[in-house]
Amino acid sequence: MIPWEKIDTAKIPGSDEELRLMRRGKEFSIKLGTNELMNSRLSGSEAALATLAAKQIENVAKPVVLIGGLGMGFTLRAALTVLESKAKIVVSELVPAVVAWARGPMAEVFGNSLDDARVKIRESDVGEIIRAQRSAFDAILLDVDNGPEGLTRKGNDALYSASGLKAAKMALRPGGVLAVWSSGPNPAFTKRLGNAGFDVNEVNIRATGRGGGARHVIWMAKKK
Repeated sequence: MIPWEKIDTAKIPGSDEELRLMRRGKEFSIKLGTNELMNSRLSGSEAALATLAAKQIENVAKPVVLIGGLGMGFTLRAALTVLESKAKIVVSELVPAVVAWARGPMAEVFGNSLDDARVKIRESDVGEIIRAQRSAFDAILLDVDNGPEGLTRKGNDALYSASGLKAAKMALRPGGVLAVWSSGPNPAFTKRLGNAGFDVNEVNIRATGRGGGARHVIWMAKKK
């Protein structure tokens, strides 16, 4: 078996934690401690984050979408596939090295997605972008942790709190959708979404998107 090779490491702003980019042949993995945050072989549920959200806003002529977390670009590439040419996609990535990895060692994985005219990359905290906006987005897609609690850094907890959900709702246009990816269920978060005034649909989906792999959860929370 081909051994894993460490390609690079990157500190997470606002945290003492460190991301590790690993490679084994043509397979890539991004890890945080003992947790594997993503793997280039498993993209189904991350892609579904975009396709499910796009379905909710399919009648919007010129949708504006915010993606929190570039990762390995699964959600971005899926969004580019399903959204029309007049869409605008803002991708917020907190760790500059992740963007550099996308243009460097993982360039083949990303293809030309970062150069698409619809895409704007912002190396910043998605929470700050959300709090600074009012009625700016038709969809906000969050995949910055393994679920609705701060894993990559404790400051991310604010995204999933009552005040964070209020800010997300204010940043959405009428009928907009907040979509949140998770590695597993979280009943307390489902309840917070409802208490924040969203219409909530909790979707269970396989990691591969083809009926195999671990079961992941995507919350589709629509602004009333």
